[in-house]
Amino acid sequence: MASVTLEHLSKIYSNGFVSVNDVSLRVDNGEFITLHGPSGCGKSTILRMIGGLEDITSGKIYLSDELLNDILPRDRRLAMAFQNYTLYKHFNAYDNMALGLRLRDFPRNIIDSRVNDAAKLLGISGVLGQKIKALSERDKQKVALGRAIVCQPKVLVDEDFARQDPERRKEMLCDILEINEELKITVLYVTNDPLEARTLGKKIVFMKDGKITDIG
Repeated sequence: MASVTLEHLSKIYSNGFVSVNDVSLRVDNGEFITLHGPSGCGKSTILRMIGGLEDITSGKIYLSDELLNDILPRDRRLAMAFQNYTLYKHFNAYDNMALGLRLRDFPRNIIDSRVNDAAKLLGISGVLGQKIKALSERDKQKVALGRAIVCQPKVLVDEDFARQDPERRKEMLCDILEINEELKITVLYVTNDPLEARTLGKKIVFMKDGKITDIG
């Protein structure tokens, strides 16, 4: 587990557009935070800056006591789950989930244990041997989540799944909630759906025009 702290965080693009405007926020260990607001309010930009996928114009981001500003994305103990799963179609589900651990030279027994534990949690043990191209969209998104959590991240930073169909979106949210509750991983989630934000039953950070307007 880990906390995330934003101190006076801003993002201004070269054309002068202010995406994030002096945002300060504390996300505690194991907390589930929903960033909510209209499209273009800066919520996804905040997630991308935390993940190191967007440069920071000003301000600081801390993971617990570690300053992330100058740390490369691959060296941050974070996992990001995107709408586009970016799975390797010529690999099976197991190999997709194990890839990050293999690249870090983890022992085979640890890889096997982590992949199987994640698959059990997500209910996909029965498809580990199947190629990605043969899987349903539901199982693909579960494999992508499994790939994220086998590396035992301190924080799961999740993108908005607005383009998914409602049933798959609901299943994905259930999986993320279970990951938060069972594994105690801190989660930041983005949505522009007010009903979804409220029904999650978690802390909501309301945003507009790059600023936090309320926390409820």
